Amino acid sequence: MLHGSSFLRPAVVAMDTLQTGLEASWQRCRHEYGLDPAAATLPDVLSGAELRQACLRMGRLLYFAGPEMERLHTALAPVGYTVMLSDMDGIVLTHQAASPLRRGCRRWHFWPGAVWDERHAGTNGIGTCLAEQRSISVHRNQHWRSGLHGLAGIATPVYDASGRMAGALNASSFHPTPDGSLGVLIASNLLQAAQQIEQACFMDRYRGHAIMLLGNAAGASVPLVALDRDRHVVGATHAARAQMGFPPTQDVNMCLLDDTAIPAPTAPLREAQTMAIHTALASARGKVAVAARMLGISRSTLHRRIRTIAEQEQAQADARA
Repeated sequence: MLHGSSFLRPAVVAMDTLQTGLEASWQRCRHEYGLDPAAATLPDVLSGAELRQACLRMGRLLYFAGPEMERLHTALAPVGYTVMLSDMDGIVLTHQAASPLRRGCRRWHFWPGAVWDERHAGTNGIGTCLAEQRSISVHRNQHWRSGLHGLAGIATPVYDASGRMAGALNASSFHPTPDGSLGVLIASNLLQAAQQIEQACFMDRYRGHAIMLLGNAAGASVPLVALDRDRHVVGATHAARAQMGFPPTQDVNMCLLDDTAIPAPTAPLREAQTMAIHTALASARGKVAVAARMLGISRSTLHRRIRTIAEQEQAQADARA
């Protein structure tokens, strides 16, 4: 556990497998939205003033997304993909496109101000990612509208420092490979970029706090918590909130290792507590006294917690046997 812009990683961050099931989206397009798949309709494009207002609403996340979008652009431009960032309304706020692709990007509305929400554009990378709040790949004729069957779009959620989904990070092409063979590689790059954007936002929001990593990434979110001087959790990312059982809209102010309310072994908080102890011990190289100071608890409390964890893990192992 470190102060500042770096933090301990006890394990390699694992990325979830990209999900591509689009049946629910097609059902929404047909029954809920009543969209005609044959209608030749491209997304609306906002005025300059409307786009500026949308960018202001996104706040500092737009600033921290810039370096990651440039990195993605460098990697994906040679294979004909444009990088875009949207807000929760599907409005493209910014993009990175190679000069030879700009004319096509304007033609297909891969451009700031375009509104790719699913309700109006049908099944597409940005809109369906926002509707289902998960990583999405939509390739060629998987789009609901037949006029978009020549496109490909891959998108992943982007989370802000409070754990809320703030938009979608997208890579799109108007001349993709027929088999979509680049999809997995592009999705991996998008996930890494989304994680970096979330981390940058979180580090900025909780500058000066101790930052602790609670295990592996969950999709586009890395489980980070911010601790104040009393070692109370005052901030948590989307993945960390999921581990601890807190919704994104709820303020966090709790003692991660409160002896007065030890959770049941199956409670979501137990996993976060266990990972916090493992992380502190790894950072302290096994020295209990040092780890206890990091966690803001006494050595006797930490010893008791370690014994409890060992007993619970043994009980689970016996149950599986």
